[in-house]
Amino acid sequence: MLRLILAILLRRLLVVIPMLLVVSVMIFVILRLLPVDPIAMIISPTAMPDEVEAMRAFHGLDKPIPMQYLIWIGNVFTGDFGNAISFRDSVMNLLGETLPATIELALFALLFAIIIGFGAGLYMFHVRGTVRESVTDVTSIAMLSFPDFLWAIILMLLVGVQWTLLPISGRYGPEFIAPDITGFIFLDAIVTANGPLLLSALKHILLPALALALAFSPLIMRVLKSSLTEVMVEDYITLARLRGISERRILLHHALKNGVLPTLTLVGVQFGFLFGGTLLVEIIFAYPGLGNLMVRAIRNTDLPVIQMAALTYCVVVLASNTVVDVLYVVLNPKLRKE
Repeated sequence: MLRLILAILLRRLLVVIPMLLVVSVMIFVILRLLPVDPIAMIISPTAMPDEVEAMRAFHGLDKPIPMQYLIWIGNVFTGDFGNAISFRDSVMNLLGETLPATIELALFALLFAIIIGFGAGLYMFHVRGTVRESVTDVTSIAMLSFPDFLWAIILMLLVGVQWTLLPISGRYGPEFIAPDITGFIFLDAIVTANGPLLLSALKHILLPALALALAFSPLIMRVLKSSLTEVMVEDYITLARLRGISERRILLHHALKNGVLPTLTLVGVQFGFLFGGTLLVEIIFAYPGLGNLMVRAIRNTDLPVIQMAALTYCVVVLASNTVVDVLYVVLNPKLRKE
């Protein structure tokens, strides 16, 4: 199986590298063709023309676009992502500060979505053929029609403002100073045995993660129910019933193992969209993640930050799809035999 996994990773790598190069060219060229001057956004209106040109030369904007791209992509491969124009910091530092926050948010949202989706999906399958099936179908469709930012606004107004049960902004309380170890606040709090910081971070991430999860979980519910419905008419399920095995045991020990595979594929593919959906949710909850950074960079026309943030989103999506392919092989014995 290890050989098969390595073969999958190698094939993915051969596809991902050219794809990322094409995406990087598209992002770079489109940003450079926009009718805006990033230097004009940060320099004083009274600056002399030679000062403007010196600033453009410092950021490499005085060269032809192909030359700019070759310099930039070469620096990226060496780990130099350049300097932000408006943030007065390196792009690497900015990504290091914000990317862990977005990864944590996406992972918590995925965890909540799986818990809600699998629980509700099993219940929807359990009540199939009854009056409650129509109620659960309508409910799941209604939930599916709500985008994540709308869930975020609803949760903020109800839980954060009306009932004041949870904080509605930030990553942790202002009374804490986060340890600078890995950038992942939960991991750092555990490593330093800082229980109050861990609890504060958990309270701050609940609402944005739940908003993303509520928008994502209806897909899991419906796919899981559909997959289980198809699996339960297979011959081996009929044989298990003839042997007198209970429906609960058939569902949990036989049907669920095969019915969960399409759901797993959906979760992996949709994780990229979930990660991208953090952008609006981070803005609503003032969560200091990559999406928040990207929006601020767009406002300031900070090209180095925008292009690296966009490329980072692409890398995460491709990486999540690769992980799903590997997990599918691990969980599907048919593929392991091929």
